[in-house]
Amino acid sequence: MSRQSVAKAHQKIQELSWEPAYHTPVSHYGTDYTFRKAKKKDPLKQVLRSYFPMQEEKDHRVYGAEDGAIRGNMFRQVQERWLEWQKLFLSIIPLPEISAARAMPLLFRTVPNPELHNGQAIQMIDEVRHSTIQQNLKRLYMQNYIDPAGFNSSLRNFQNDYCGTIGRQFAEGFITGDAITAASVYLTIVAETAFTNTLFVAMPAEAAANGDYLLPTVFHSVQSDESRHISNGYATLLMALSDESNHQLLERDLRYAWWNNHAVVDAAIGTFIEYGTKDRRKDRESYAEMWRRWIYDDYYRSYLVPLEKYGLVIPHDLIEEAWNRIWNKGYVHEVAQFFATGWLANYWRIDPMTDKDFEWFEYKYPGWYDKYGKWWENYNRLATPNGHHPIVAEDVDYVYPHRCWTCMVPCLIREDMVTDKVEGQWRTYCSETCRWTDADAFQPIYQGRNTPNMGKLVGAREWETLYHGWNWADVVSDMGFVRDDGKTMVAQPHLDLDPKKMWTLDHLRRMPEVQSPNVLLNRMTDEQRAAFQADYNRQGPAGRPAPRA
Repeated sequence: MSRQSVAKAHQKIQELSWEPAYHTPVSHYGTDYTFRKAKKKDPLKQVLRSYFPMQEEKDHRVYGAEDGAIRGNMFRQVQERWLEWQKLFLSIIPLPEISAARAMPLLFRTVPNPELHNGQAIQMIDEVRHSTIQQNLKRLYMQNYIDPAGFNSSLRNFQNDYCGTIGRQFAEGFITGDAITAASVYLTIVAETAFTNTLFVAMPAEAAANGDYLLPTVFHSVQSDESRHISNGYATLLMALSDESNHQLLERDLRYAWWNNHAVVDAAIGTFIEYGTKDRRKDRESYAEMWRRWIYDDYYRSYLVPLEKYGLVIPHDLIEEAWNRIWNKGYVHEVAQFFATGWLANYWRIDPMTDKDFEWFEYKYPGWYDKYGKWWENYNRLATPNGHHPIVAEDVDYVYPHRCWTCMVPCLIREDMVTDKVEGQWRTYCSETCRWTDADAFQPIYQGRNTPNMGKLVGAREWETLYHGWNWADVVSDMGFVRDDGKTMVAQPHLDLDPKKMWTLDHLRRMPEVQSPNVLLNRMTDEQRAAFQADYNRQGPAGRPAPRA
């Protein structure tokens, strides 16, 4: 089909749009933004007549590669360490895709532009397709990998898992609160334009380095649609910018969306790439190097900064602090350590680090061993049951962290943790920005302006609070993270499938009960709480206790 005929068909579709005069439309998904000047063009005009043949060809390539992987026995040649982390990743990622599909109808009524509605409708179809091929990839892993436990129940498991709940709140951010904040700023302008670079480009490269060529095939098929989604976000952004009354909300939402995306996506993808790989070539890029290239240079410098010419204040301070957390404060390493600390409340196996891993980390992140090396040696020492508890209940110079109420990644950079009393409850936050998000941004009034559509961050958000006072064996049983024999756990802190080296529910019965740091915080007096925070802020890297005063 010629480009000219596509343009004509696209124009014809706009003529089919009309404003109903026979009733007053009901606003299901409200926004505090206003769009008085609605004339903006879809920069990537596309119609279904050209869309479906293109997607069909891409699907042929994906399913052809999957057939080749089965015939070539790829699944037994991929590094186990890598595939175990895919049990978490591939259980979470279809939810953001489906949430993105659900987010597009939120924009149909709030963005008064028929030309953009066409792009949003096609994006909705894209997102359903992405979720489908990702679910199918997980199914193939489950059917052909040596240890399917975890893959087989991940659709149910991730929403109540020690780590997976973080991903759930991220995906639900696409469809909750103000429609423009959620479906446009948070999803298309930040998540898709910035962070899919590491998600769908950097991560597939790491998969291929570990013998997995199916994930790159599937995810590159996904990433090739992202340019269309990015254009949807950019066109909506320009429409919002044309009304100066929106600038206050855009600046609020850019701060919230950037920081929450950084906190969650960098925590997850950084851990998968750095701790899920067996490829320790020193000329391989680290996650920090990838982040600097794909997000700092390509997104921040070429996309965000030019928006200043429209009078928009860009959150330069948060971009620089995100880099500071990744490079100087060890954010990814702190998260990986936390994930491994609670290995028993997950549904995949986490491989210990080896001397080769230590050498690579020290080369890429000078000073890494002094901060994290001893803890990973203890993790290895305590990996198989031998009369001791799992590492979370042993004295290994690690203070269990508080969760951040906003991003739900724990407050791992101890000096940055802050507290606040919101909605009558004391809450902890990983940073001042996450405190501001909950206490100021997600409120019905923002800087004196009514923002009734913004919503609030409420509900049973903390995993530890759900199981406060429970025995660990009952927690794991309740989540369903047990193998077919009814006693051996799905999760293990090693990759050895010898039954004598695997942990069972009987080992967990002897452990102390689960304690929710947030429940304990709310039982403190004001003096105790102030002393607690001072002590927490003085704790060291890798969760070391504060030095004695």
